[in-house]
This record gives sequence, C-alpha cells and structure tokens, in this order.
Amino acid sequence: MVIDTVLWSKWLTGLTLAFHAIFATVGVGVPLMIAIAEFVGIRKKDPHYLLMAKRWTRGFVISVAVGVVTGTAIALQLALVWPNFMRLAGNVIALPLFMEVFAFFFEAIFLGIYMYTWDRFRNPYIHWLLTIPIVAGAGMSAFFITSVNGFMNQPEGFVMEAGHFTAVDPVQAMLNTATPSKVFHVLTSAYLTGAALLAGIAAYVILRKGASAYYKKALKLMMAIVLVFSVLTTLAGDLSAKFLAEHQPEKLAAAEWHFETERGADLILLGWLNAEQKIVGALHLPKALSFLAFGDFDAEVKGLEEFPPGEWPPLLVHYLFDFMAMIGFVMLAVAFLYFLFLFWKKRNSLNKWLLRAIVACIPLAFLGVELGWFYAELGRQPWIIRGYMRVEEAATTSPNVRILFFLFLLLYIVLGTMCVFVLRRLFRNKPAEAELESLRQEKFIQSMEKGEPV
Repeated sequence: MVIDTVLWSKWLTGLTLAFHAIFATVGVGVPLMIAIAEFVGIRKKDPHYLLMAKRWTRGFVISVAVGVVTGTAIALQLALVWPNFMRLAGNVIALPLFMEVFAFFFEAIFLGIYMYTWDRFRNPYIHWLLTIPIVAGAGMSAFFITSVNGFMNQPEGFVMEAGHFTAVDPVQAMLNTATPSKVFHVLTSAYLTGAALLAGIAAYVILRKGASAYYKKALKLMMAIVLVFSVLTTLAGDLSAKFLAEHQPEKLAAAEWHFETERGADLILLGWLNAEQKIVGALHLPKALSFLAFGDFDAEVKGLEEFPPGEWPPLLVHYLFDFMAMIGFVMLAVAFLYFLFLFWKKRNSLNKWLLRAIVACIPLAFLGVELGWFYAELGRQPWIIRGYMRVEEAATTSPNVRILFFLFLLLYIVLGTMCVFVLRRLFRNKPAEAELESLRQEKFIQSMEKGEPV
C-alpha cells in the first residue's frame, strides 16, 4: 500500500498545532490576568483579588509545564516531517526560534521567583512588579513564534540564488510585513481567551454553588477584560483583512468565495457551492467586502480568477473565516449584555442564562483561536513558504510519518489527561472562601507571634 506522506505530514502538523495552541494561548493570556488581579487587590486592599492571583498562578504553572512539552513536540515534528523546509529556511528563521526559547526561559525564571515570594516584601508593589517580566516574556514568546509564521506567509529578508536563500537578513525576515498585524491579532485573541476562561470558571462555580463575593468579583473583573479585548480583537481582525487584501488577495478571496474581480464587492456569509461553483444559500452584505478590505465601499477587490487554479487555497477556509468572526462577535455581545444587566438595576447580571452563555464562551474562545490558526495555515496553501516552496516539496518522503502521527496522538492524550487530572486535584474541594479564611488565620497567628497589633 502506498502511503501519502504529504497528507500524513499535514495531519501530524495539524494535530500538533491544534493541541499546542490551547496551552500556548493560556500561556500568553493568563499572566496578564494574574497581574491585573494582584494590582487591583493591592490598590483596593482587597484579599479576594490577591487570592485570585495566587490561585490562577497555581493553575497557570500546570499549563506552562504541558506547554513546554507540546512546544518541544512542534520543534521536533518540524525537523522530522518538514526536512526540506528546514533545509531551505533554517538559516532564516533560526533567530526568532532561538529568541522564542530565550523568552520562555525569561518568563519561567520570573514565574518561579513570583510564586515563592508572596508576602516577602514590605511593599506589596515590589512583588507585583515581578508580573511585568512574566507578561512581557509570554508576549515576546508569542511575538517571535508568530513572526516565523509571518515569514512563511510573507517571506522577506533574503536573496534567492540557485535554489537557496542567500544574503540573509534575519532581522528583516523576522520583522516582515505580515508580523505586525499577525502579532496584534495573536496577542489580543490570547488575552481575550484567557479572560473568557477565567470568567467562565467563575460563572460555572456561581451556577453550581451560588454567588460568593470572591467569584462575583472575579466574574466582574474578567468580563470587563473580555469586553475590552473583544473590541481590540475585532480591530485586529479588521487590520488583518486589510493586510490580506493588499498582500495576500488570493487568501481573502478564498475566504469570501470571491471569484470575480469587481468594485463594490459583497461580503458573503455561510452558504455552499454547487457543482458549477455557484454560491447557494449565502447571506450577502452589499459592498461590505470592499469596505472590509480597503475602507471604501466602492473599492476593487481581486477575485480568484486573477490567480492560477493550482494556487487557490482550499475553499473550505470560507467556513473557518466565517465561524471565527462570528465567535468574536458573540463574545462581544455576551460581554456587552453582562454589563448592560449589571448597570440596569431592573435586570440581574447573574441571570442563569447569561451565566451559561459566559460558560459557553470558554469553548467558543478556544475554538475561535483554533479556527484562526487553521485559516492562517490552510489559507496559505499550496505554499509552505509563499511563492518559494510548495507543501509537497517540503514534506518528508518517509512512510514512518504515519507511525509518528499515532505516537504524537498518544503523547497528547496522555498529556491532556494528566493536565485535567492535576488541575482537578489542585482545586477540587478547595473553595476560594475557605482558603481565604485559612490565610487570614495564618496571618493572625504570625502577627500574634511577632507581637504586632491585629
């Protein structure tokens, strides 16, 4: 039996990216939430917010540990599954890959210091300052690895000679045209997802056990951040669409099933294609695609007819794009409704249906991240380095890639199971209010022993 090594290579890469994206997003998004919670706690002298920072840090450390393994797995599969890509582009992307590792160690060092220095400083702001390098390290990690993806979409910083990249400028390659919009989108969506995760957990506990002061405050704080970053993620999506319209028009055209170049192009939502590639059952928003692409309702948008059919991205990216965008607007609507109910005295912001919607935002947020990454990767097809190397040229020819797929799948099943098990053991039957009372008693005893007033 002949094994399609290119197909198995794609599946393996999809598997590694899908699993790693979960922990990478948590790794980037949650540190900012920890920093905000501790800052608010210090400013308000409210132990609830300080406890949020402590509890969230414990869970975050587990996700970091799993993220290290999944990140290593991605580096391993790049070398094993895409050897020709690494042979061609290795000297170009080496700098951001190295800097990504440096950023992770930078974050990990300060995370360890942060965890073990609670209540060790007379001025609590000194401890809070330790969150800044943690947040910065997580953000730098996202920046460097996203710049590699940016290079694959918009390769720059080299000269192509005799099938090799020469005269390489690694800084220009890293700071390619695609990097700013991609990094902005990745960071805002990660912060949005981190806030949605913690808000959803608070809403879930309120639904199950009632509204304690701790979880009400956690919910309100995180929903405020969800609202802010929902707006910023929408802005990032708009900038990304404008970037695609200018630099990767075939990717935008495939996402919108825009086959013919025209002015005043409609934005197409959902629908399907019949045998003649005619769009059926779709919702058309008149001239909205022209406005999305160029900020002008009458602007000309290139259609797929401008490109050879062999260079068209798979047309299913239309659904990835649509569902990603819809998830973003749903989360924005849920956050808006929460604050509408909160400030509208006749309504209850802890309405059960609204709380259930907030809980539902957890899987929706992660699904939105996954759809965004798959759109980024599939939308670049058939290229692995746009314009220079096709996917089939980069993939391994070893039939062992199929065995590798199942080995990686087993690894991720084990990692996922262990992560869930450890997190459940870490927080199960350990309510926040009971922990807060325990901390108060501990501080009371310490004050008594030191002879301080209590």
